[in-house]
Amino acid sequence: RSATDPVTSQGDLTDMVDSGKIIIHCQSSPLTGSISVPGDKSISHRAVMLAALAEGTSIIRNWLPAGDTLATLEVIRALGVPVEVAERSPHSWELRIEGRGLHGLRKANAPLDCRNAGTAIRLLTGVMSGQSFSSVLDGSEQLRKRPMDRVTKPLQLMGADIKAQDGHAPLTIRPAALYGVEYSMSVASAQVKSAILLAGLFTEDAVRVYQPGPARDHTERLLMAMGTIITTQDGWVTLGDAPLGGRRLLPLDMTVPGDFSSAAFPLVAATIVPQSDITIRQVGVNGTRIGLLDMLRAMGADISINNQQVTGGELIADVRVKFSELQATDVSGPIVVRAIDELPVWAVVAARAAGLSTVRDAAELRVKEVDRIAVLAGELRRLGVTIDEHEDGFAIGGPQHLRGAGVDSHDDHRLGMALAVAGLVADGVTLVDDAACMADSFPGFVETMQQLGASIQWVAVS
Repeated sequence: RSATDPVTSQGDLTDMVDSGKIIIHCQSSPLTGSISVPGDKSISHRAVMLAALAEGTSIIRNWLPAGDTLATLEVIRALGVPVEVAERSPHSWELRIEGRGLHGLRKANAPLDCRNAGTAIRLLTGVMSGQSFSSVLDGSEQLRKRPMDRVTKPLQLMGADIKAQDGHAPLTIRPAALYGVEYSMSVASAQVKSAILLAGLFTEDAVRVYQPGPARDHTERLLMAMGTIITTQDGWVTLGDAPLGGRRLLPLDMTVPGDFSSAAFPLVAATIVPQSDITIRQVGVNGTRIGLLDMLRAMGADISINNQQVTGGELIADVRVKFSELQATDVSGPIVVRAIDELPVWAVVAARAAGLSTVRDAAELRVKEVDRIAVLAGELRRLGVTIDEHEDGFAIGGPQHLRGAGVDSHDDHRLGMALAVAGLVADGVTLVDDAACMADSFPGFVETMQQLGASIQWVAVS
C-alpha cells in the first residue's frame, strides 16, 4: 500500500497529508531484531559545554546531532571555541573541541540562541554567570514560556547578575564575582544542580547542593572524569574549595552512551506489541535515568540487562525486552524524577495494562516543552483512551481499546514519539502531525523503528 491509501480510507484525515507527518498502521506482526539509538542528549549537551571550558583538546564520539544539542554546539562556537566535526553517520558525530579554559571564552556578537533546548539555556546560565563579559541567552517562543526562576534564583544567591523577563528568557547576564553557596533544592532537579555546580567552577569557595531525591548525575560524572573532586553524602553534592592555583578541567576522551530516553520508545513498543522480542545495544543505564525500567518491571514486563560496561564514567548495557501481559501500577515519589521524560510513553503502557494506573508528583510535566499532562491527555483521548487528568499527574484504567486517528505532537518531540508508539496498537491508521520535531532528541526515530519491523513511515509530500 502507498502511504496515502490508508489516509484516503479515513476521509477526515485526507487534508492532513503533508510533509513532516508520520503514518502508523496497527502492528500485525511482532517487533524483532537488534538496534542502537542515538547518543544521550543530556550527556551530549554537557560534554560540549565542559569540553569548551577544558584546557586542551577533547574528543567526543557518538555525539548526538539533534536539534537541541546542535543549539548548544552553535552557542559554544559563537563563544569562540573551535569545533571540528566528523559525521560518522547521520545520527552520530565525532567532535574535536579545542577547549579555551574556564576564562578563555569570548563575547558573542549576538544573543546566544538556545532554540528550543531547556537544558542548554539553564546550564549555560551557570556557565555564563562566571564570565568576564555580558551575554544574553534566548531561544524560541516555546522556550521563552519555560520558567527560569528556579535556576536564576540560586545563581543570584551566588552573586550572579542575571535579569530575566518576568521569570523567563531572554536572560541578560552581566559580569559578577561569584562565591560559594549551600543551597537546598525543594524538588530534585538535575538542571538546577548542574547550573549551580557549573557556576561553582568560577568560585574559589565550596559549593553544596542538597537534592531531596535522586536526580541525573551526568554533570558530576563528567566533572570527576575531568579531574574535579565532587563528593556526595546524605543528599548533599559538594564541589570543594578551589585547589592552589585555581580550578582547571582536563579534556575529555569519551564515547556518549545511547540515550535511554530515546530507547524508551522502542522498548515500550516491544512491551505492548504481541510476541515482540528486541534488543537495544549499548544504552546508558545510569541508575538516575532508568526509573521506567523499574515501573515496567513492577507491571510484569520481561526485561533483561546484559553486557554491562563503563565508558566516560557512565554504565552502558544491552537491554532486551519481550512482550508481556501487564498489570497496573501506581507511580509517585522519587521514581518520578528518574522517569520524568518517559512518562508520556509510559501512559501508553498504562492504557494497555489491566487495572488502574496512576501518576502523582509529576507537576514538572506541566512546564516542559508544553504542558505535557494536558496535551498528552487531549491527544490520547483522540485515540479513544479514557484518562483522568490531575494537577500533578493522571490516571488511566485498562486494558483499553485504542483506535487510529489524526493526532498532533504540538511540537513536542517526546509526545510525538509516544503517539507513534500508541498508533502501533490502535486499530486502523494513526497520523501524527508536526512530527519533524522528533529530531530534537531522536533523529532517525522512524527509520530505527522500521528496522524492528514497525508499520510506520513518513508521509510523502503530495
